[in-house]
Amino acid sequence: MKKILFVAILILCCAGFVSGSNEETTRESLEPVNIDFGEQEQIFRQSIPSIANQFIGIPYELGGNPQKTGTSDNSYLFFSIYAMAAQKSGLSYKGYLPMAHLLPRTREVNKNDLKNGDLIVLNDNHAAMIYWIDDTQKMYFIYASEKRQQIIAFNSDNPVYQAYWLENFKGFYRVSEAMLTHSPR
Repeated sequence: MKKILFVAILILCCAGFVSGSNEETTRESLEPVNIDFGEQEQIFRQSIPSIANQFIGIPYELGGNPQKTGTSDNSYLFFSIYAMAAQKSGLSYKGYLPMAHLLPRTREVNKNDLKNGDLIVLNDNHAAMIYWIDDTQKMYFIYASEKRQQIIAFNSDNPVYQAYWLENFKGFYRVSEAMLTHSPR
């Protein structure tokens, strides 16, 4: 009986020691990282390609929220990518906005200054997100296609980019910095 009691006490002590060491590691990992907004924005932009790739091929649905329904429209697609990239970089994205409300919170950017996460906007305010620009400056786009009923990707070498997107081109736009804030710790 004394042996069983001793073993039980020993097990409890070891369990407490192990869980205590996990708490210290957890506390350390939750301490704020001191990096400036520029570095956080760079991490935000670098996170976009891998996040965007997760959405390619999911079904289109007007008002679809990928986290809740596994479907998406353009507004929720862009919101989801921005919010997940912001979270990875220690920032917060201000919130879901339908395209009509998102576009006024962007600023036009020059083609020579494009970055991951920028938007190509058409004259009718339909948009696709530039989710990656490779070393040759080829752009990769993602958007929710109502016609194809899914989230699709294409690149700037695609004939549709020349024949449709550039024919109806309004401009390239970037979400304003005001849409990204430091995450509360």
